Amino acid sequence: MPTAAQLESLYRVSYQLTFIMLQPIHLICVDRRTLHVYVLAGYDEDLEFEIVPNGEVF
Repeated sequence: MPTAAQLESLYRVSYQLTFIMLQPIHLICVDRRTLHVYVLAGYDEDLEFEIVPNGEVF
C-alpha cells in the first residue's frame, strides 16, 4: 500500500503527464519488497518514474 506522501507525488506526476505534457500512462505498480511506486509513461513508454516511500520522485 502506498504511503500518503507517495500518493501525493503520484497525483502530481500523473497530472503533469496527462494534462500538461499530454502523455499516456501505461503502468503504475508498487514493488512489495522496496515499497517504491513505479510509473511507466509516454507514447514510446520512454518515461519512467520511481516514487520512494517519503514521496521523492526519481
